[in-house]
Amino acid sequence: MIDSDTALTRCEDLIAIARRMGADAADAVMRADASEGVEVRLGKLEEVERSESESIGLRVFVGKRSASIHTSDFSAEAFGTLAERALAMARIAPEDSYAALAPQERLFDGDLPNLDLYDEQETVPETLRERAMEAEDAARRIEGVTNSNGGGASRSHSAVALATSHGFARGYQATGHSVSATVVAGEGGRMQTDGYFRSARHSADLPSAADIGAEAGRRAVARLDPASLKSGRMPVIFDPRVGGGLVGHLLSAMSGPAVARKASFLIGHEEDDLFAPGIRILEDPLKPRGLRSRPFDGEGLACRPRALVESGRIFGWMTNTASARQLDRPLTGHAARGGGGAPGVSPSNVYLEAGEASPAALMADIADGLYVTHLFGQGVNLVTGDYSRGASGFRIVDGEIAGPVAEITVAGNLLAMFKTLTPANDLERLRALDVPTLRVDGMTVAGS
Repeated sequence: MIDSDTALTRCEDLIAIARRMGADAADAVMRADASEGVEVRLGKLEEVERSESESIGLRVFVGKRSASIHTSDFSAEAFGTLAERALAMARIAPEDSYAALAPQERLFDGDLPNLDLYDEQETVPETLRERAMEAEDAARRIEGVTNSNGGGASRSHSAVALATSHGFARGYQATGHSVSATVVAGEGGRMQTDGYFRSARHSADLPSAADIGAEAGRRAVARLDPASLKSGRMPVIFDPRVGGGLVGHLLSAMSGPAVARKASFLIGHEEDDLFAPGIRILEDPLKPRGLRSRPFDGEGLACRPRALVESGRIFGWMTNTASARQLDRPLTGHAARGGGGAPGVSPSNVYLEAGEASPAALMADIADGLYVTHLFGQGVNLVTGDYSRGASGFRIVDGEIAGPVAEITVAGNLLAMFKTLTPANDLERLRALDVPTLRVDGMTVAGS
């Protein structure tokens, strides 16, 4: 597994070759990933997986034309061939007056912040196996669990480097650790499956494997013997593990490229009060040990914390260079890219701030409602905002969680849902996108 310095050297070498061959401008991005994972089922080692991948992508500009290409061959001969092919493709590509490198004066400058993304402590396969077995054993000890789909543990290491022909050259490294368990409760036609998964940059930030396994077992048992629910309009409570999807749809609609394609339900609503005045949605790309932390974006701009929603309104569109030029909007430093291709757009470490009421208080006045723990299907139209998903979870009766329910559909329109959205006070910063328990009033629920 290479480090970020080696990756950066390769990027700079590739750009130098492209410039010698006639590129007007170029950038190169390299990503190297290595991972090791263990899967255990019923106490027996099922799979040990080790993988490494390294790729480097080159984007070249010839006038107003551009092309991108990537390779996993790092020989000097391969770099020359790659640059030659990229230039040949660019010369016949359609003109695009919006595509360009980020403005040089906006590029990250100075020392990289210490985001503490790299865990120096090595984790050997034997330790991973112990974690996987501990998670599975703890899950199977929960009364009502009858079978196991396995426990798992993994460690990964990645290096990212970006260089451009107008002077940007930076890289960084990160690690990842995870533990999971998935089990079956009940027998025959009563069987229900659920699980629990946690990931972190440092292994020390993970809960114990036993705690993860026990939670998986409790979740599976809680789903036993579900009923249906009568159809109608009612309040819906979204568990934090699924509520983040609502914010995810908002972020997709705030993407500059989506807006440029006229594929966003937020077009025309930039100045509207979409949420209640106290709602704030923030991002913090500089969060130490954050799962989506990064010092610079996919075009070399510095990343910075910001409010994406403040006083109920969005801050604007999240842009990369191309979409900012096309929309004539500010460049926001949200460019994101993999090992090849032009940059897209993505935020980093997003969270919806906690409210004041506890989850219990949030549902105290609900005579008949739904608490959603699982969502299924892709019934979300990001052009209109229409929302319809399959769901399961628990019935709410007189302010209390009642029995499990399944085969439910929840529907509404995202703009209307945002208006009535109320957060609880139980926010935990565990994922790349975090929300507390959320209440949305007036949703249409269809049972069987």
